[in-house]
Amino acid sequence: MQINNQSLLAEMNTMAVEAGSQAGNLTPTVRNGSDFGDLLTNAINHVNQMQSTSSEMATRFELGDDSVTLGDTMLAKEKAGVAFEATVQVRNKLVDAYKEIMNMPV
Repeated sequence: MQINNQSLLAEMNTMAVEAGSQAGNLTPTVRNGSDFGDLLTNAINHVNQMQSTSSEMATRFELGDDSVTLGDTMLAKEKAGVAFEATVQVRNKLVDAYKEIMNMPV
């Protein structure tokens, strides 16, 4: 399975640029029919798939499958770990933003 980290990073950079340029704009915008919930769901599903793949590779390696190398297994585990940590950091930022919005006077 080929993991497309470059497109995920490019999408995150695009979202950051859009968020920065619209900081003063209170009108919500939608990019070409995709909304934030769908993007977040897709990202979480992708991380889940990466974790499942790395777990499957580890099991196959432990059972002696010659088509799976230790290097491939370790690389898949590290990629899944980094993706999970990034997802946790995004969640933490969202929770912080929610708390900050809820503390704003109306």
